[in-house]
Amino acid sequence: MRTLTTFRCGEDMLGGTYDHGDRTTGMLVVTGGSELRSGAHSGMARLAAAVAERGFPVFRFDRRGVGDSEGIDPGFADSGPDIAAAVATMKTLRPDLRHLVGFGLCDGATALAFHHHAIGLDAIALANPWVVEAEAGVPPPAAIAHRYRTQLLSLAGWRRVLTGGIDYRKAFCGLRRLCAGSDDSLAARFATAIERGGRRVAIILAASDATALAFQREWRGSLFARARACPAITVVSLDSSSHSFANGDDPNRLAVFCVDVLEKCDRS
Repeated sequence: MRTLTTFRCGEDMLGGTYDHGDRTTGMLVVTGGSELRSGAHSGMARLAAAVAERGFPVFRFDRRGVGDSEGIDPGFADSGPDIAAAVATMKTLRPDLRHLVGFGLCDGATALAFHHHAIGLDAIALANPWVVEAEAGVPPPAAIAHRYRTQLLSLAGWRRVLTGGIDYRKAFCGLRRLCAGSDDSLAARFATAIERGGRRVAIILAASDATALAFQREWRGSLFARARACPAITVVSLDSSSHSFANGDDPNRLAVFCVDVLEKCDRS
């Protein structure tokens, strides 16, 4: 069963959706960007339904200034009060909850990483987390590298080189950005946030997605050395190019990933 509800964050009224489940471990969904709580192509609504079918209650919400919610959008980095209000609402709906897991996509994942410790979530599941600020209209450096590596390792790519099918000026600008590296301040904050408190952090990546490629590059670097050594932090990769896990069997695989995190939390 699915119930629509409202709740307050300060002076503003926010919209939420609760998918019922009888188990005492639940999931809170934080969407990415300015997406409604239903998610891209209703992907978060379908994910909630799939998880609730396994007995885990799920709560989704629109943060301030988005969708059905009042107020001014604070952006993902400052959405801690919105997430905290949603957590409090879910605990009011289900006062018997023993554990609560946060699931976030893109900068929703980053918001959860930043705020989960203070809010008191028991675990977080993060999909394609946003850790590199790219210039408007320009892919992250790791995505640029992946694109040109793919082109130069294929017959079709070399054909484009030899026949003038590649814009050399655009390619040069992209490679110059790659060599210059990226601003790591967001990645550094993310790395520090997930290391805190020893909570379970499960990360899932769509292997060919630009945001995931950017994360992978940072994950292999020195900023994440301590995180890589932490047994409570895991990273898995799916053979997909869909940022919102909308291709083929992606939705089912994402649901399996979330249920696995919930099951582990439920047993703890």
